[in-house]
Amino acid sequence: MAETANSPRRAAPPYQLEDQVGFKLRLANQRHLEIFNKRMPDITPTQFAVLAKLRDEVCISQNQLGRLVGMDAATTKGVVDRLRKKGLVQSTPSATDMRRLEISLTETGKEFSAEAITVAHAISAETVSNLTPREVDRLLTLLDKL
Repeated sequence: MAETANSPRRAAPPYQLEDQVGFKLRLANQRHLEIFNKRMPDITPTQFAVLAKLRDEVCISQNQLGRLVGMDAATTKGVVDRLRKKGLVQSTPSATDMRRLEISLTETGKEFSAEAITVAHAISAETVSNLTPREVDRLLTLLDKL
């Protein structure tokens, strides 16, 4: 409905930080990170994401790995370098493109990531422990829509 000169203007509702989606997402993320750091102190969530994805992909280019876990090229390189120093991943030049690095888990990385996956399940469960299974399903569906 169009406003006219005589119609009253509706005031915008007051801005309450605590009611904003970004604020609530940040608080939820902080809670999750606290749980993660307590249960898996040896690696970061980003490093874990790389290890988990490498379990699925076995061997993948560094650029594709970064895309799959939502990181830019520079961040991916840094994460891979740190995991390589920990002995969890290895990189080899691609057989088809010498400019490309292929990243894979080392034997130590395979063992570490298998244990980390078990811990990650517990981290996820603790993060959503105040929700019912139905609420968890709904939350994941809504987050996918964002």
